[in-house]
Amino acid sequence: MSDKEDTDNGKEGESEDAVITWHHRAVSANSARAAGLNTQLARGAGAHRLSCSATRAPHNAGNQVCLPAMNPANETERSADKYVFTAGTYKLLALTIGTIGVFGFCNNIVVILLYCKYKRLRTPTNLLLVNISLSDFLVSVIGINFTFASCVKGRWIWSQNTCVWDGFSNSLFGIVSIMTLAALAYERYIRVVHARVVDFPWAWRAIAHIWLYSLAWTGAPLLGWNRYTLEIHQLGCSLDWVSKDPNDASFILFFLFACFFVPVGIMIYCYGNILYTVRMLRSLQDLQTVQIIKILRYEKKVAAMFLLMISCFLVCWTPYAVVSMMEAFGRKTMVSPTVAIIPSFFAKSSTVYNPLIYVFMSRKFRRYFLQLLCSRLFHKISWLQKNLKERPLAPAQRPIRPIVMSNSCVTRDRPKKRVTFNSSSIVFIITSDNFQQFDVTSKAGDSSQANVIQVRPL
Repeated sequence: MSDKEDTDNGKEGESEDAVITWHHRAVSANSARAAGLNTQLARGAGAHRLSCSATRAPHNAGNQVCLPAMNPANETERSADKYVFTAGTYKLLALTIGTIGVFGFCNNIVVILLYCKYKRLRTPTNLLLVNISLSDFLVSVIGINFTFASCVKGRWIWSQNTCVWDGFSNSLFGIVSIMTLAALAYERYIRVVHARVVDFPWAWRAIAHIWLYSLAWTGAPLLGWNRYTLEIHQLGCSLDWVSKDPNDASFILFFLFACFFVPVGIMIYCYGNILYTVRMLRSLQDLQTVQIIKILRYEKKVAAMFLLMISCFLVCWTPYAVVSMMEAFGRKTMVSPTVAIIPSFFAKSSTVYNPLIYVFMSRKFRRYFLQLLCSRLFHKISWLQKNLKERPLAPAQRPIRPIVMSNSCVTRDRPKKRVTFNSSSIVFIITSDNFQQFDVTSKAGDSSQANVIQVRPL
């Protein structure tokens, strides 16, 4: 009986020891949780951590209990910090950038197809327009996809190398577009003011120089002069605008000057001279014939189309340039993610506008676009295509002989005429004598003796 009681007392003692041990462990675990919570609050971290505390019991000395110190409040805070915008805002941004990408892809591929399909659209001027469409098409295919996927996921989901590629490609295609617009302005300037014929070799050389120039500036960050990094909205990558390193800051200054202010200055100078020359010609009473008025009206329409293209591009890209300069020149606190994302998307929307301007303002593009559309929808109606193909040219598109105006026009003498080249171009030459020989195919002309107006239908 005594042995049984001793056995029961031993079991009871072991049970009490187990309860005491469990109690000590629970107290130690609670202490560990409290210590872990205090550490997380002090460091501002919301991640899971293991808090380990040594507990010593009579029968289990030196055992270590490790429990996860979890804090629901910190977990929620961590999840919220991961997203810059709300879920609804990310959906709206994904819808916006997706729409820009789809319309940019469709519009620019139509312009490229029209140029390749119809020979009458293959002119040096239109080749420069196609170069803009090509760069915008590549932005729609390459640059927008990374941003769209990041908007869907609510954060940047790509690697560092992809970030570098995203920043490089968007910068490259943007510079190609603005430099091509500057080349178009210069092309109109040398044709209208200096009457120099622009041919395909000139256009191809201009395009090659544009791409090399753009590659030089966008490739410099790959070689260590600045870098491509994630933007503040965390949905795309660009240059490191906020770096205070002298090496990086010097690149930002040269980059803005060479890739934004220089092409804008070229456009302003060229179109200022074009408008001045056309206005001077319209002021001459001896040139106010019906035919010449139509040509001048056409020239004004072409200039308006290019000015609209340039205006849309500048409206789209200037806010992004301003925000970038604010970050670069010490106004980073004024640039929030919302302030940064709107100009970025607005700049990408420029890929949609140019093809619409071509189709609605250029008679040839509009005509062949309708022909392409009709040939796809009614390919069995052959007479419709034939009717569109054999449609007579408009008066402004017919070949016109150059008209040479001299001082004898004051006495109402009949102006001298001379055919200089076979094309649908017109050259107005204002001379100081009765007749002056002028060869428009020559690269060199004496601009002090003659002011020349030359137009060519697109």
